[in-house]
Amino acid sequence: MPQFSVEQVRAIMDKTESIRSMSVIAHVDHGKTTLADSLLSRAGIISNKSAGDAKFMQGRKDEQERGVTIKSTGVTLFFEHDCEDGGGPQPHLINLIDSPGHVDFSSEVTAALRITDGAIVVVDCIEGCAVQTETVLRQALQERVKPCLFVNKVDRCILEMQMDVEEMYCRFRSAIENVNVIIATYSDTSMGSLQMDPGIGNVAFGSGLHGWGFSTERFAKIYAQKMGVNQAKMMERLWGDWYYNAKRKVWTTAQVDDLGELLQRGFCQYIMGPINQLIRAIMDQDAEKYEKMMESLGIVLKGEDRQLTGKPLMKHVMQTWINAADSLLAMIVTQLPSPKVAQRYRVENLYEGPMDDAAANGIRTCDPSAALMLYVSKMVPATDKSRFYAFGRVFSGTVASGQKVRIQGAHYKPGSKEDLHVKNIQRTVLMMGRTTEAIQDVPCGNTVALVGVDQYIVKSGTITTLEDAHNFADMKYSVSPVVKARGLPVLESS
Repeated sequence: MPQFSVEQVRAIMDKTESIRSMSVIAHVDHGKTTLADSLLSRAGIISNKSAGDAKFMQGRKDEQERGVTIKSTGVTLFFEHDCEDGGGPQPHLINLIDSPGHVDFSSEVTAALRITDGAIVVVDCIEGCAVQTETVLRQALQERVKPCLFVNKVDRCILEMQMDVEEMYCRFRSAIENVNVIIATYSDTSMGSLQMDPGIGNVAFGSGLHGWGFSTERFAKIYAQKMGVNQAKMMERLWGDWYYNAKRKVWTTAQVDDLGELLQRGFCQYIMGPINQLIRAIMDQDAEKYEKMMESLGIVLKGEDRQLTGKPLMKHVMQTWINAADSLLAMIVTQLPSPKVAQRYRVENLYEGPMDDAAANGIRTCDPSAALMLYVSKMVPATDKSRFYAFGRVFSGTVASGQKVRIQGAHYKPGSKEDLHVKNIQRTVLMMGRTTEAIQDVPCGNTVALVGVDQYIVKSGTITTLEDAHNFADMKYSVSPVVKARGLPVLESS
């Protein structure tokens, strides 16, 4: 059961600086859904043990049978995260959308990106950047959605490929460089520098399947205290061509010391080295070695966990030591923008009307007291299949159950009555993956599902309380629509 209530979620919805709306995007089978499980387990929606295997976001029967995500799925999560500003753990709300990776379902990715401000790009470190990785990343940049990177399936490097730590580093670096080439090709200057760099904290590594992950920031905190150095400097030293000379107790960019001996890269020595040793010791059943390492890390097995061996033990130990949710949560909160920040530079892409009218100003400032501007990005079938939820995001104002609104379809033009309906919203609900939760109202910066407007919206549309508001801009799809029609000849001879 979730470790939070609808009341807690509603309370934090008013604090836009504590909200993050993000999607998980990647090539097919690179591990988006298994990675999303880590965040769901931290929120209490699924258990730690089932994280990676549950694939909670794949709620449809055909998705479970085929093992691929077909429809994008949204869930609202409540977390407490320590921002290390001296204020202790602070509540945060994450609107998470898991999207498909297959090219056939790219329209679902477009719908997800339109209503999110950030994206975690998942890359399989063995396969590297694939065709669809470039496609979805290009879509994100066109929508001015800020990316972060998760280098996934690190466990394959250790268990399957049997790489040494330097080979792993080279494989990770290659994946990051390929992502940066795509970003440099398609990004604009409105969001600032978007280059992926583990040294600044917008890259994490790990195994979504086994629920563990880390960033250089995580290890920099530990080693900065031990060595008595600045944490930011330590982060820089833990990536790139930095080597630690233990004899002289200095960091250097030279791989060889004064005596001609090879030095080990900081990332390999202080991060991948311990991870590699611990995993191999567990999988080789070297109890003496892994128990000693666990003791130094403060990991204690309790109850049934003492009977674990092999992969189940490795998964439990790694989740206890470096849980993927911790690194993901820190990266989402520190690296991805809040709605208030993101909508300042996204409004030009989002809104079709003048940039100085009431609707544009409400979107730009993310003002909950302004007129309602809500974009419906897709229609989601209800459980009984007889109705649809209109799933979208509030960009300005507040939407509430029973509220009278203007529903403007794709063909609506300001001043006309074509494709316009003035109706009341029956109910507002939160999407929780496979379930929904009723909520009285939802302010701007948050995702929401509406009941009672499905007969007026075909696929996407604008919902507003302003009479002179223009529509939100149509989504730009990465593929052209294709329609196949079969016909019979008029004459049998033809």
